[in-house]
Amino acid sequence: MNQKGEVLISRIYRDDISRGVANAFRLEVIGHSKDTRSPIKNIGSTSFMYIRVGGIYVVAVSRQNVDASMVFEVLYRVVEIFRSYFDGSFDEDAIRNHFVLTYELLDEILDFGYPQNCSTEVLRLYITQGTGSGKRSVEKLKTEKLNKITIQATGAIPWRSADIKHRKNEIYIDVVESVNLLMSGDTNVLRADVSGQVMMKCMLSGMPECKFGMNDKVILDKESRQGSNPRRGNGIEIDDITFHQCVKLGKFDSDRTINFIPPDGEFELMKYRTTENINLPFKILPIVKEIGRSRVEASITVKSNFNSKMFGTGVIIRIPTPKNTAVCHIICTMGRAKYIPDQEGIIWKIRKFPGDTEYTLRAEVELIASVSVEKKAWSRPPITMEFQVPMFTASGFHVRFLKVVEKSNYNTIKWVRYLTKAGNYQVRI
Repeated sequence: MNQKGEVLISRIYRDDISRGVANAFRLEVIGHSKDTRSPIKNIGSTSFMYIRVGGIYVVAVSRQNVDASMVFEVLYRVVEIFRSYFDGSFDEDAIRNHFVLTYELLDEILDFGYPQNCSTEVLRLYITQGTGSGKRSVEKLKTEKLNKITIQATGAIPWRSADIKHRKNEIYIDVVESVNLLMSGDTNVLRADVSGQVMMKCMLSGMPECKFGMNDKVILDKESRQGSNPRRGNGIEIDDITFHQCVKLGKFDSDRTINFIPPDGEFELMKYRTTENINLPFKILPIVKEIGRSRVEASITVKSNFNSKMFGTGVIIRIPTPKNTAVCHIICTMGRAKYIPDQEGIIWKIRKFPGDTEYTLRAEVELIASVSVEKKAWSRPPITMEFQVPMFTASGFHVRFLKVVEKSNYNTIKWVRYLTKAGNYQVRI
């Protein structure tokens, strides 16, 4: 449904639900959207579970005692599948322009209300894009290919077929971390965490089995006790972790090893989050003084806390100023800084920031005299920062090993890259 409560597309899988439930959802949820915060709404004996993506409500309706977490997982997967078929967009126009394709996808994703196939890779084998908007070309497919599709869709490894061949067997690993920080003006860390993901691009032939090793503290402590790793490095404490469906969860639960048969191409192997022993890539030391009602003086020092051989790129520091700012006189030791009225602040850009270095910006802000008797105090919004630091991880995460075993025993070329970027990086003034 859209924001107005109009049904864009619907699919009823069982007879116990009628199309009239859309009116109930429109009146009880969309009509009271400001008061409704729960993603689950029970109306009579009917349960509505929904997510909102942009201006679109994606709603699952049931009269059974269903597993809510499974339903929400399916809803998010449906959005991901639609985006992959709609060239990355998921809005009202995209849905209206792909009615036939949308119905066909819904018929394959769910069968009698049960999740059947939520893998984009498998769906693309027999629901194709282009002319015909995803019509099945079963007549053109040979019997052998149809058999492969059936085996892949219903087998134990639906994300990979056994006949994949590459001239060069390569695997790329990208560890991407986003650092979130809230720091007080006197440099006390109020909140800090790292959200990371391990992205892989696999170009491997056959049906390889991979074993992935990371510096998880639990694993390193276990190896140290067994004597197999006397010179262990610093391990990281992972608070929570999410794996791709190819990972064998039983093995991870028993001995904390990540074993998997990878899909072909690009995929996200795992996501993780950690809150302990975070290496903050940048430290901001702000000194902001309000001098009477006509002037503000600011001295902002930014220091990089990583190795001098590394460097940060695309560094942008946003320093807020009062709304009644008239003129800014700015001096900075590196980069360029400019007062932008639309953003109510000074934007300081440094293209390349070496490690173990500090730069300072000084600004004198002249204010327009306020006409009103009761002048509101300046709220002092926080300084925000954007950056990217290649080959650095804020959590200390690193890849210990990646073993690839395949019956043809070919050599595998492996590449590993690290990148840390800013998430919500704020320092109060």
